[in-house]
Amino acid sequence: MLQAVQRSVGDVPALLRLAADAGRSWPRPGEGNTALLWELLASVTAVDVAAGRVFEPHLDALAILHQAGAPYGLDRSWGVFAAEGPGMLLRAEGSGPGVLLTGSKPWCSLAGLLQHAVVTAHTGDGGRAAFAVDLKHSGVACDEPGWIARGLREIPSGTVHFDQVPAAAVGTAGWYFSRPGFAWGGMGVAACWLGGAVGVARDYRRALLAGADAGREPDQLALASLGEVDRILASALQYLARTAHAIDEGSLGTEEGRSAWSEALRVRGTVAAAVERVLHLVGSNRGPAPLAFDEQYAKRTADLALYVRQHHGGRDDAHLGALALKGDCAW
Repeated sequence: MLQAVQRSVGDVPALLRLAADAGRSWPRPGEGNTALLWELLASVTAVDVAAGRVFEPHLDALAILHQAGAPYGLDRSWGVFAAEGPGMLLRAEGSGPGVLLTGSKPWCSLAGLLQHAVVTAHTGDGGRAAFAVDLKHSGVACDEPGWIARGLREIPSGTVHFDQVPAAAVGTAGWYFSRPGFAWGGMGVAACWLGGAVGVARDYRRALLAGADAGREPDQLALASLGEVDRILASALQYLARTAHAIDEGSLGTEEGRSAWSEALRVRGTVAAAVERVLHLVGSNRGPAPLAFDEQYAKRTADLALYVRQHHGGRDDAHLGALALKGDCAW
């Protein structure tokens, strides 16, 4: 699979086909092999960050549908569109099998290439719920995004407009955000971020070895940076492994006053900080030349820098702090 991903870098339709293949056999979170799922996601992203950005939402959509007991086709490509944007509102009108989606949804990655998506929409009771929708329906219109980013250039995220598009409910009202799987999915994204950092670290190690082979032994600063990168990655990987074990044994979020979402915020914040530090250490030591002339490294760092911005930084820490203030913490 990883060799196939390497051959398909930059070819999104091919990556979508590989993601569909993965969906047939890869484990789902919370079913005993969460660590393996996250390792696979991280391994794909270590090969190519954009590939991880293709795989993760497809597998997350399949997990969501399975958790809801909703039927789905493994031969279809899926996305998850849950973002909100100012001035945009997607409404779900009707109930049961007669739900229709009307309005707009921002940040819909690869919407023009996907066949289906799990989409969150506002319901008549003021809440939000999830729905499965056919993106090839005539009432779906995908904007051509003005995607000027240098990172994730093959994964444009634009706005999708829905005009009376039939949709199937996925879970009950409020289920999407309250289920434990919402936290699990957020941590799966963090596994991808960490995989991207592993790829950057491997680039750095290879560059040091190549320099040594050419007679330029790494100095103490270069070695110290590699050592710090190793510590950062080892600790983050162990944290993810421990959390995956807690998910599978059913202990995550079961302690009095503790929630699965607070742990997701810790995992995501810890991994995001690790990624930022690895990018800084490696970038500072390698200098401008590989950013200008090493296509794989330049792409990886640009892709990862954009991908990790899905973490909301201080705002997520403020959310976590509010939970800790209420006692949702281990200390």
